[in-house]
Amino acid sequence: MRLDKWLWQARFVKSRSISAELVGGGHVRVNSQKVSKSAHAVGPGDVLTFAYGGQVRVIRIEALGTRRGPASEAQALYTDLEPPQPKEEVPTIARIEGNSRPTKRERRKLDLDRLRALE
Repeated sequence: MRLDKWLWQARFVKSRSISAELVGGGHVRVNSQKVSKSAHAVGPGDVLTFAYGGQVRVIRIEALGTRRGPASEAQALYTDLEPPQPKEEVPTIARIEGNSRPTKRERRKLDLDRLRALE
């Protein structure tokens, strides 16, 4: 089965075009080999490594799907070797009462905190 089609059927991406872009951009590894063609064939037992949505996912293909079904059917297609970690919340800046807008200095600090949270 095509790699982009399997990623779409397993509900890792919303559409096949997004899946093709992900694979075509060189962001997917199959059995530790970089793949750049969305038509790369995959089957049961293959291990996929890819980054999507700010997380690195490592999964093993257990079965090939016949359609893009409900989420419970899609979860039976793979085993997650590294479950995703919960996201940490960025602490908010304490403000003085009556001051509704952050100062320029506080805005810069907020931007830096948000960038660090994404890394």
